[in-house]
Amino acid sequence: MSAFTEALLERLREARAALAEALEAEDAYAAAVAQSDLDDALWLARRHGVPTGDPDEQAP
Repeated sequence: MSAFTEALLERLREARAALAEALEAEDAYAAAVAQSDLDDALWLARRHGVPTGDPDEQAP
């Protein structure tokens, strides 16, 4: 696995964790920021063919 892929997967894990934490805390601003970061990371992963682990993801 390349360093790029590893870094991107870590970014996805962190964004998902941040979103879950913000939602649990009912912090709308933090949730919006985390969702934006997650959306960006997902876009980048899909653009480069990195599996994101999303159930609705289609195989290449």
